[in-house]
Amino acid sequence: MMTRPLRVALFACAYNEIDGVANTCQQFEAFARRRDWGFLNVHGGFDHYVRAEGSVLRYEFQRRWPKFALDKKHEFDLLFWRYYRTIEAAVREFKPDVLHITGPSELGQTGALVAHRLHIPLVASWHTNVHEYAEQRFLSTATWIPEPARRAIGTRIREVTFRLSARFYRIARVLFAPNPELVDRLATATGKPCHIMSRGVDTNLFRPERRDSRGKPFTIGYVGRFTTEKNICFLAELEQSLLARGFRNFRFLMVGQGAEEPWLRANLRQAEFAGVLQGEALARAYANMDMFAFPSRTDTFGNVVLEAMASGVPAVVTSEGGPKFIVRHGEDGFVAQNDSEFVEFTSSLLANQERLSALRSAARQRALAASWDAVFEQVYRIYSQMLDEPQSVVRWTPGLVQV
Repeated sequence: MMTRPLRVALFACAYNEIDGVANTCQQFEAFARRRDWGFLNVHGGFDHYVRAEGSVLRYEFQRRWPKFALDKKHEFDLLFWRYYRTIEAAVREFKPDVLHITGPSELGQTGALVAHRLHIPLVASWHTNVHEYAEQRFLSTATWIPEPARRAIGTRIREVTFRLSARFYRIARVLFAPNPELVDRLATATGKPCHIMSRGVDTNLFRPERRDSRGKPFTIGYVGRFTTEKNICFLAELEQSLLARGFRNFRFLMVGQGAEEPWLRANLRQAEFAGVLQGEALARAYANMDMFAFPSRTDTFGNVVLEAMASGVPAVVTSEGGPKFIVRHGEDGFVAQNDSEFVEFTSSLLANQERLSALRSAARQRALAASWDAVFEQVYRIYSQMLDEPQSVVRWTPGLVQV
C-alpha cells in the first residue's frame, strides 16, 4: 500500500475556457495545491507556457491551425500531436502514479498514448454528453429533412456516438462520471469500474448576501452557453407562456455567450444580456436572481445549478440529465417532467413569494453540503484502491452517491 501522497497527471480537455469541465479541472488543481500534492496539469489553450505554482506544474499548449471550433472559444487542434514529444518528456520527468484524462479530445487521446507508452495507470472521467450534443446539433441544422426521418437519423447519431465514446473509455482502468445514471451506463457499456465524481461549489464566493438589487422585477436567471444542446431557445417559449398567463413584472437575466445569442436577443422581449461574467461579478448576478431556469436536457451535472443554489436561488430543471440529482423537488427547487410543468413551476414561484422564500433558504442549505474537498478526496481514494488491487481484481460496485 502506498503511503505517500499520490502524484497525478491531469490531461484536461478544458481549463481556461468557461464551462463546467474547465471549472472542475481548475478546482482539481487548486485542491492538489492546497494539500501540497504533486500535480501535473497538461491542457490546450490560447497561450504557450510552463508554470510552477507550489506543488503544481502546469503546461498550456496553444491550439493552432489546423483547428476547428466546437463552440465559441472551444476548439479542437487537429495537429495537437506536434507537442507529443514535449508532453511525454514532461510526464516522464514528473513520474506520476496516475494519469487522468477528461474525455476523448486531442488532450485525452494524447494522454492515453502517453499512459500506454510509459505504463502509467490510466483513469478517465466523463464530463460531456457528446452523443446528445451531436444529436441536438444535427436536429437544429438538418431542418430540411422531413421530421420522422430527421428524428430517426438523430437517434442513430446519438447511439453511434455513445458507442464510439464508450469504446474510447474502455482503455482506462477506472472511470468516473458525475451522476448515477451515467455511472451505471458507462459501467455496462465498458465493463470497467465506474464511480461517482460529483461537483462542489465555493459557498464563500456564491452566497445570498451578495444580493444588492431591491424592488426590481422578478428575475429569472440563466448562466451558461447559449447553444442548441442547452435547449436555450425554450426560454422564449417560457416567456411567451408567462405573458399569456398575465405575468408582466419579470425579466430574464442571461449570463453567457454562444451561437444562439442573436436568436435570443431577437425573441426574448424582457431580457438583459450580461455577457460572460466571472468571480464576484458572476456571484452578484446569481444573488440578484429570484429563480434559476435551466432547461438543458444534456448536462451531465450542472455546476451552474449548484452555484445558483449556493446563492440562495431555487432552480427549475428538467427531468433529463444530471441537474435532477442536485435539486430536491419541492424542497429547494423543481424538476419538470415536461415543458408544461416547467412553465407551471415558474409561474408558482412568480405568484407565491412565501414559497419562494422557503425554497431560497433550502437551496442555500443544500449547497452548503457540496464540498470540492470531499469530491477530490473521494477521487484520490479511488486512485489508491485501483493501485492497491491487481488490475484483474478491480470490479465495479455502483454507488448512488449524490451531492
